[in-house]
Amino acid sequence: MVNVSDGGAIADLIRPLRRSIDRVTGDGAYNTRSCYEEIAAKNAIMRVPPRDNAQYWEKGHPRNNAVFMMHQIGLSQWKINSGYHLRSLAEMAMYRFKQLMGDKLKSRQFNSQHTETMIKVKVINKMTGLGMPKYQQQS
Repeated sequence: MVNVSDGGAIADLIRPLRRSIDRVTGDGAYNTRSCYEEIAAKNAIMRVPPRDNAQYWEKGHPRNNAVFMMHQIGLSQWKINSGYHLRSLAEMAMYRFKQLMGDKLKSRQFNSQHTETMIKVKVINKMTGLGMPKYQQQS
């Protein structure tokens, strides 16, 4: 078993994608030069909060915008302005998935893991759909 950090896995996650990526949002683990390079290679915007003591990188680096804004308006306001606060919706979806379906896959082969994951996602979506209230407009 190999342990890989979040930031170390980003290349394997986005390089194979054939569709375009608009933005990538992640926590501080993605605040690395290599992550910025991978995202830039996909012509996407990186939404990662800089650390409180973050310094500017080389002139023109996209991370400098986030550092500048954080210094000007504060981290909380930066999160709202940049759309970073929406990340919590994705985190909640993953938490719900892991709570209902477990955090490990049974399958050993990649294609089987993909199929297993897609089945679990369809089950979650069906459960969510069944549990949602149906509204009727009052006349």
